[in-house]
Amino acid sequence: MTDRDLRLGVNIDHVATVRNARGSAYPDPLRAAKLAEQAGADGITAHLREDRRHIQDEDIEHLVASLTVPLNFEMAATEEMQAIALRHRPNAVCIVPEKREERTTEGGLEVIRDANRLTDFIAPLTDAGCRVSLFIAADEAQVEASQRVGAKVVELHTGAYCDLHYEGKFDERDAELERLRKMSAFAHSLGLEVHAGHGLTFETVAPVAAIPEVRELNIGHFLVAESIFLGLDGVIHEMRRLMDEARQSAAPVAPA
Repeated sequence: MTDRDLRLGVNIDHVATVRNARGSAYPDPLRAAKLAEQAGADGITAHLREDRRHIQDEDIEHLVASLTVPLNFEMAATEEMQAIALRHRPNAVCIVPEKREERTTEGGLEVIRDANRLTDFIAPLTDAGCRVSLFIAADEAQVEASQRVGAKVVELHTGAYCDLHYEGKFDERDAELERLRKMSAFAHSLGLEVHAGHGLTFETVAPVAAIPEVRELNIGHFLVAESIFLGLDGVIHEMRRLMDEARQSAAPVAPA
């Protein structure tokens, strides 16, 4: 695990989306992951969905065998995915909501409603040495519930903030950013590590990177899309630069 103050996790799902569009062997998500490592990624994120629309089982096998940085294995809270995680024992497991009809993960987990099942689901993963995070909205009750069910990390959903920015709804965007700030501080006060991600771009990353309690950003679709123009190493270097500049302006974090 890197000791960098703010880590960058690079999600390679959509490299696999391009590969699967033609049913070919390329582009190879593992190759992208290794390039991301070389460019300064602190971790690699891959989401093995129930319908296998992008990442495939063999991709996870290759990543586990080859990465020198931590793998963050995103998955739904199903018995099938739990068994895969327990077999491979990735460094981190991020539990996300999943619906077949959605294009990408929409919204955060309903931890309160599913608390008993999530408690039982998380325990064996923690026992196996996986660091479990829950992907949630910036909501106080969901943060509290995440701590109660045994998660060590929460990843706050930044999608609403990013969507409002690109829709030009700047007052609503700023209100959502303030929620992200408050919930990051609240989660930290409960002893949870705070991550954030979804929809972040060069335009939107700095205010989130400047939240002092946030320790990791997970970014995927934008990096893969922008790499068409800048190359994967170039886009990671630029994202890293923007994150580091924003971090330098962040206030110190109060002890948990």
